[in-house]
Amino acid sequence: MDVFCETERLLLRRFTEADADDLESLDADPAVMRYINGGRPTPRQQILDEVLPRFMSYDERHPEHGAWAAVERSGGEVIGWFALRPPEGGLADSSGPGVVELGYRLRRSAWGKGYAAEGSRALIRKAFHEYGVRRVIAQTMTVNTASRRVMEKCGLSYVRTFFQDWPESIEGTEQGDVEYALDRARFVQLAGY
Repeated sequence: MDVFCETERLLLRRFTEADADDLESLDADPAVMRYINGGRPTPRQQILDEVLPRFMSYDERHPEHGAWAAVERSGGEVIGWFALRPPEGGLADSSGPGVVELGYRLRRSAWGKGYAAEGSRALIRKAFHEYGVRRVIAQTMTVNTASRRVMEKCGLSYVRTFFQDWPESIEGTEQGDVEYALDRARFVQLAGY
């Protein structure tokens, strides 16, 4: 197993082709996909042709970018994924080197157990300590209070509310999206260095 990062309860490892079923199962849950696309499952062919190849293609020359399968240590089950990627357009201060966007998606059975914060904190630490990242940013729909709580637990602070053009409107888009961020100086302060 190509382990990228470990926490007390999780192993974060690189994706392989064998993860297609787990990704399909994750994206088939309407509750998981609610704030992504209104609850529609991702078609298997899209997982095979787009999602999994993208997750597997992050360049080793940029180790601060990647997507990792989150494996529960106790049972070996893939419970979702975490990612650090180049920021998508529209985010404040997202240009230039040293800025990564944090992302995560977990099975409903893993919700409320602290896994999202645990995995996110581990990636944030790695990004600042090992890769010289200067800023970690994240975004979600304004109405996604659970994801916002995870960001706050990880030390990210609210930056702004913004509005994007979405191909389809889903419940809550009228309230916009929120951006959170954590810069290196604040991370050092929170970590007590």
